[in-house]
Amino acid sequence: MSHSTVPRSTAQEETPEEPLPPTGGRGRRGGRRRRGGNREDGGRSNRRLRWRRDRTLILMTVPALLLVLVFNYIPILGNVVAFQEYDPYLSENGFVAVLESPWIGFEQFERIFADSAFWHAVRNTFVLFLLQLVLYFPIPILLALLINSVVRPRVRAVAQAIMYLPHFFSWVLVVTVFLQIFGGAGIIAQTLRQHGYEGFDLMTDPEIFKYLVTLQTVWKDAGWGIIVFLAALSAVPHELYEAAAMDGAGRLRRLWHVALPALRPVIALLLVLRVGDALTVGFEQLLLQRQAVGVEASEVLDTYVWWNGIRNQDFGYAAAAGLIKGVVGLALVLTANKVAHLMGEQGVYRK
Repeated sequence: MSHSTVPRSTAQEETPEEPLPPTGGRGRRGGRRRRGGNREDGGRSNRRLRWRRDRTLILMTVPALLLVLVFNYIPILGNVVAFQEYDPYLSENGFVAVLESPWIGFEQFERIFADSAFWHAVRNTFVLFLLQLVLYFPIPILLALLINSVVRPRVRAVAQAIMYLPHFFSWVLVVTVFLQIFGGAGIIAQTLRQHGYEGFDLMTDPEIFKYLVTLQTVWKDAGWGIIVFLAALSAVPHELYEAAAMDGAGRLRRLWHVALPALRPVIALLLVLRVGDALTVGFEQLLLQRQAVGVEASEVLDTYVWWNGIRNQDFGYAAAAGLIKGVVGLALVLTANKVAHLMGEQGVYRK
């Protein structure tokens, strides 16, 4: 009873304190060393386990990584000629010629920014990009929704095969087909002349050339673009469509409230990639039609770089123009990806 009347604070004060463990540097460092060693050993064992588990897949990616390294990253070092008066004839070895070429700083960039032809190529490039973004980008989405709504699998497979077959045609064949249809000696012009009307030649009209190029791109690549969207639609549970139908939603409502939300992440990702590729609007396609419509209508950044670098052999000037294109493309990718993050989408990479 007497112990119960003792205040709690007094009892705590009379309780002898236990001796603290030694705080010497040697013991503490030794404990840390043992813990660090265990963590390091655990990390090594985990890496060994992951290597044993994934070594086959890792070895399979080595050839692809080597190709990317050789054809994508090592050529980046060649941009150094943009700051030189590069002359490939200074040596039989191109690498030695780079080392022996004189440095001129930013003179090539000053020439580019003072060249009106460069700004004309930039304007044509962005006009074609905006047209293809507005007229071409939504078409694969609409085709994917259309094919996904087909009930019979065989009809769906045949329609998809017919749509993406033109993707395997070369641009030479595509331009030839359009020439036989819309050219001055094409089917439409000959049919009009046979019925007493005046023929036309759309393939040589600079005013509508940008729309013609967009139409060629749609015909060639729109069917191939539906593959990614169909893959995203296939991951949507069928129960969602059934639940929406039970709630009274029609076909359009199901497309708007079930199918399109499933495509939203994929649309955001492909839109970011498309914006990053804005300055590349079809080199071979435009080069094949350059003589038919003239330089004013067909000159874009890719053909501008090719004409100055290959035809005129002004390699430093062309390298500077290509470097500007790459930097602007990178800035567009980062900006578009930031916009995707603000809209709640992942984009190319996470935050």
